Amino acid sequence: MPATVDWTYPACPKAGSREHVANLFSLFVLSTIMNDGRDEADILRLAMTSVAPLGPCRPEASYLPSGDRLVRTPAPTAPDTSGLGDRLRYLHGAEGPVPVPGREWGWAFPLNTSNGVGYLVVGAPSAPAGDEHFLVQVLAQQTSMALANAAARRRAREHARELQRLNEDREAVNARLAASVAELEHQRTVHEVLSEAVASDGGVAGIARAVHELTGHSVAVEDRFGNLLAWTGPGRPDPYPKPDAEQHEELLQDMARRLRPARVGDRLVALAQHRGEALGAMSLTVGEGRTGEEEGFVLDHACSALALELAHLRNLAEVELRLRRELVDDLITGTDDESAYARAAAVGHDLHGPHCMAVVHWEGRTADDTFVQAVGRAAASLRMRSLPARRSGRAVLVLRGQPRCHALHRAVARELGSGTGSIGLGGRCDAPTEIPRSYEEALRSLEVRRLSQDPHGATSYEELGLFRMLGAGGDYQEMETFVREWLGPLMDYDAAHHSDLAQTLSQYLECGGNYDGTAAALAIHRSTLRYRLQRIREVSGNDLKNVDSRLNLHIATRAWKILGGSLR
Repeated sequence: MPATVDWTYPACPKAGSREHVANLFSLFVLSTIMNDGRDEADILRLAMTSVAPLGPCRPEASYLPSGDRLVRTPAPTAPDTSGLGDRLRYLHGAEGPVPVPGREWGWAFPLNTSNGVGYLVVGAPSAPAGDEHFLVQVLAQQTSMALANAAARRRAREHARELQRLNEDREAVNARLAASVAELEHQRTVHEVLSEAVASDGGVAGIARAVHELTGHSVAVEDRFGNLLAWTGPGRPDPYPKPDAEQHEELLQDMARRLRPARVGDRLVALAQHRGEALGAMSLTVGEGRTGEEEGFVLDHACSALALELAHLRNLAEVELRLRRELVDDLITGTDDESAYARAAAVGHDLHGPHCMAVVHWEGRTADDTFVQAVGRAAASLRMRSLPARRSGRAVLVLRGQPRCHALHRAVARELGSGTGSIGLGGRCDAPTEIPRSYEEALRSLEVRRLSQDPHGATSYEELGLFRMLGAGGDYQEMETFVREWLGPLMDYDAAHHSDLAQTLSQYLECGGNYDGTAAALAIHRSTLRYRLQRIREVSGNDLKNVDSRLNLHIATRAWKILGGSLR
């Protein structure tokens, strides 16, 4: 425990002398100077320099307590080898003599501080007089008082700094709390706005509007192929750009690895995933400016809602597609009108009125759901109401009205990016019970088209002419017999001599017997054509001027074309 400070001055032996009064006044002034805000080192330095003017004593050292030891203060310029610090311990806080190197007399005056007892050590050639000793005692007491005041000021400053630090910490905590409250408030607003958009059954467009309201940026929602589903805000591109399929797939994979929104050009893009599958994407048009956490939070949570919406829409589409497929299957195999009308109405199609069947086959394309949906979109682009399905590896459409078959082929070709396909349309049916007949006619039309010299295109049942009499299912035995009967000699001659008499006859009959038209179509000279026709008369034994022979030959060449010109 630090010693109790005793502020009572010892009795002065020569009180009242002029010199003594002057020294006391000097100590009073010194006390004022010591308490003007100096630190402990400055106070001790001032005390040390004030010893000599008071008498024969000279300052030797001053010590302050630090823990369980005494530390020389101010620190000496050279190492302290006097051993005074160790000897002062034996005084136990009292004043008393101490040996000082080079002095006959040495004395330690205690400096009572708040941390314990320090010492002011002085030395003299001989013991000072009583009044001189008294003055150094007073100096030591004043120094103790100044040290106590300095310690109090230091503690006050430390306390003030601690209070300032606490205030700054409190302000920082308050700022963080305010930021957290603002962030939570923003997140609550985001949840409320998005929840309201989903609950109001606004669909994908409703979610996009909610994100635009929350961020102020233009919002685009795309399916997983980059097709635009919804746009909200200014600056919508017209037409909306279709991304490169390979690059778009790489972007989706990169976004799936990031698991957070990312900058793509002037857009902030996030992926809408459901159970690990990318269903679409949402982007904010943010320009070249910086984006904050708020936009990322909104986009991230909006994509969660979007993923659920897209998954829901896909499930609905799959259910509707299955119902449509089952309905089309039943219509093809045959069902009653009343049941057909009710089931068609349930999937949003009106079976009342004229309809027809269409069968679509495309080279290199599997008739999966994607293919069927593409064919359905093509029909919808022509404002054709349809029930799409797949059957026997082909797309099947129940079409309302009597569509333009060639326009339908062009629309499907645009949708698929390829024209290498065939479409067969059946005849009109005015009731669901007639749909099986129209389906068989569509199959027959498709077969005729695929076996013709121009297999890529569309053929309606009405365009078949005499070929309506052919049986479906690929049974062309009677046709082949008829072709062989009328064209057999020409086909045999062509096979033996590598000639084109059958083709020449077919083109001649298609041109109505016109020499110039036939020669131009075959890219041969008129004399060459005249020679070939003569050989045709000789080889076939038929007179081309005979009406009946000419009719049968024309039908045979048409059938030969449908069979692909491959019958030998």
